[in-house]
Amino acid sequence: MTPSAILISFLAYTAIIFTVSFITSRKSDNESFFIGNRQSPWYVVAYGMIGASLSGVTFISVPGDVGNTQFAYMVIVLGYLLGYFTIAKILLPLYYRLNLTSIYTYLDNRFGRSTYKTGALFFLLSRTIGASFRMYLVVNVLQLFVFDAWNIHFAWTVAFFMILILLYTYKGGIRTIVWTDTLQTTFMLAAIILSVVFIGDQLNLTIPDLIDKVADSRYSKMFFTQWEHPQFFLKQFFSGAFIAIVMTGLDQDMMQKNLSCRNLKEAQKNMYWMSASLVPVNLIYLTLGAMLFIYAETFQISYPNTTDDLFPIIALQHLRPLAGIVFLIGLISAAYSSADSAMTSLTTSFSVDFLGLKRNPNLTEKQRTRTRHIVHICVAIVVFLVIILFRAISDKSVISSLFTIAGYTYGPLLGFYAFGLFTNFKVKDRFIPVVAVISPLACFFLSKYSEALFNGYTFGFELLIVNGILTFLGLYLLRRSF
Repeated sequence: MTPSAILISFLAYTAIIFTVSFITSRKSDNESFFIGNRQSPWYVVAYGMIGASLSGVTFISVPGDVGNTQFAYMVIVLGYLLGYFTIAKILLPLYYRLNLTSIYTYLDNRFGRSTYKTGALFFLLSRTIGASFRMYLVVNVLQLFVFDAWNIHFAWTVAFFMILILLYTYKGGIRTIVWTDTLQTTFMLAAIILSVVFIGDQLNLTIPDLIDKVADSRYSKMFFTQWEHPQFFLKQFFSGAFIAIVMTGLDQDMMQKNLSCRNLKEAQKNMYWMSASLVPVNLIYLTLGAMLFIYAETFQISYPNTTDDLFPIIALQHLRPLAGIVFLIGLISAAYSSADSAMTSLTTSFSVDFLGLKRNPNLTEKQRTRTRHIVHICVAIVVFLVIILFRAISDKSVISSLFTIAGYTYGPLLGFYAFGLFTNFKVKDRFIPVVAVISPLACFFLSKYSEALFNGYTFGFELLIVNGILTFLGLYLLRRSF
């Protein structure tokens, strides 16, 4: 794969995205941008959300991590099913009953303005860091394999990428994203399936032989039964359930697509079908991961310093050029799918939750649109700066820590919603931000010293549950009766 071939593939795919954007954004208004005028077909949303759930991190890291954790990630995916069922039965009815645009408006109605602003702020922090990190991984691949060859500075690469996303989401927002996600999911799934086929072909394996090869390999272990193991299966399952609840059900990015469906029943159908689809899709991802390591062992390819680099190295440097193009399109699809919806949801949350764009009756539609456009541009600038910061840090452990810390901020949201839904107490609203800060800090302390404190036990994703419980207890201590 030459840099020119990679760039042409990238631009050709982007041209398709812009064509879809042009068609779907005609006659758009603010309601189109925020909730798609609640006219999105549920099956289109469900299919597109598969791609939105599989970010650039998933596209590269899940196959790469098979070398470390085998198929243990699949137990987390099974836990997702319980989480998505909970979203469909508890959270979606709540959001539709209250006719919400931003899901954090519920916190204002239930507790008060401080809790509301805290929840929305934590989402903005989490999604900004998370989206920037995911985009950084993808742009970094483009930089290494394309733009470095022409001595183009990384900042210009990022700016180019951000401008493209800004342009095709600028007008249509969620109405456009629902349809572009469908296209991107198709390319992403095709990329994964074709990558498996290409590797199997190089190894002279038919599909049945390939399945047997993976099943018999040391990479296919799924269930770890030792309770102290980081991938202990019960811990993985319930962590998966709560990850789905907070990172989909309590995330404006993911819920905004669901709220664009015509009614609650269709939104629930979307959730059921999307969650069921994630099981075979993630199984293919893990199969690809095992095949990458088997391929590397067969052809004596040295493992890179980080296993995240194994997929791009094999696809772009060892397989046929068509495989490289397929990988690149899949990676770009994953990047676009997570980046466009993240920017739209960040714009929505800031406009609605902090600027009160929908609460102010004195604003005209034209004023609301102008404000939204300004916010959208500012969001793109902030994400651009965070990506540049990641590059400047250039320390994978530091960046990973920032990403982990961003994940901690979903714990307070879990506590807020659990307390609101399952108790009848009000709270001393002005003190809630203190609880929301203390809980993640306590979890960071537990994570750092868990082996010494708990006889060798190490926390994983289940720390999210602990975070939510601590927040719940904090709200209980600050309760006041109706």
